[in-house]
Amino acid sequence: MPRIAFVTAIAALHRDEDMPPLLAACARAGIEAEVRAWDDATVSWSRYDGAVLRSPWDYHARLPDFLAWCMRADAATRLLNPLDVVRWNTDKHYLADLAGAGVPVVPTRFVEPDAEPLPALESALAAFPEAAELVVKPTVSAGSIDTQRYRRDETFAAANHVGRLLAAGRAAMLQPYLDAVDSRGETALLYFDGAFSHAIRKAALLRPGRDGADHADIPDAIAPRTPGPEELATGDAVLAALRARTGAAPLYARVDLIRDAAGQPTLLELELTEPALFFAEAPGAAERFVAALADRIAD
Repeated sequence: MPRIAFVTAIAALHRDEDMPPLLAACARAGIEAEVRAWDDATVSWSRYDGAVLRSPWDYHARLPDFLAWCMRADAATRLLNPLDVVRWNTDKHYLADLAGAGVPVVPTRFVEPDAEPLPALESALAAFPEAAELVVKPTVSAGSIDTQRYRRDETFAAANHVGRLLAAGRAAMLQPYLDAVDSRGETALLYFDGAFSHAIRKAALLRPGRDGADHADIPDAIAPRTPGPEELATGDAVLAALRARTGAAPLYARVDLIRDAAGQPTLLELELTEPALFFAEAPGAAERFVAALADRIAD
């Protein structure tokens, strides 16, 4: 019987809603699965046939420590998704790589820690002349923490936000706020071993004047969705670009899409490290994930 560790964080042990259906699907498939925190120094990772990153949701605040642990875990067992994928995906500079590969990506300006915040902001406003609002976020983040939208006339507040990130040694990214999300939401496409599994709709989470992590009062934020053919085509293009980069499909991927001003789906984020997989919204999805996992461990 293969033994798998599903990797979480001590602070997230009871917050991962995907974990109960995942553990149940493993039990039905004859896989011994245990939940272990990456930041638990007592765990011997060599006891497992694989370590699957599930909910290490504090990685963004401790990225050097987390990546150092990933290296140790990868030397002791099989890390999924793989180490090189995780290194690349934990910093949203990866969006520039995908845009360079021809994937339609939300227009993005990156601001490095040695830049001046106000000129960088003014340059982004000039680059996005049709945008009524701008989004400021760090390149290393999770759960929309430290992410906020600003009107074009809120230059001082937006530049201060950029400045705080840069002063902390964090790179920032500036994007136009695509207001189609207010009516249509985001579409998240879930892929297991490169094959489409299911999709969900995510309601718009960025409210004016509020940090993106402050969305507990948004009703019906998540719901099942049947994606359109153009969304599936965009998701397939993202996965094809990823295969070209890494040589293989990841065990799991979540492709977050948003409509641009022309109504076309464009990539907002590609989640390959610790995404919610929304098993509760798609009967059979946990079983599809476990089947893909079993194939990986058997290889």
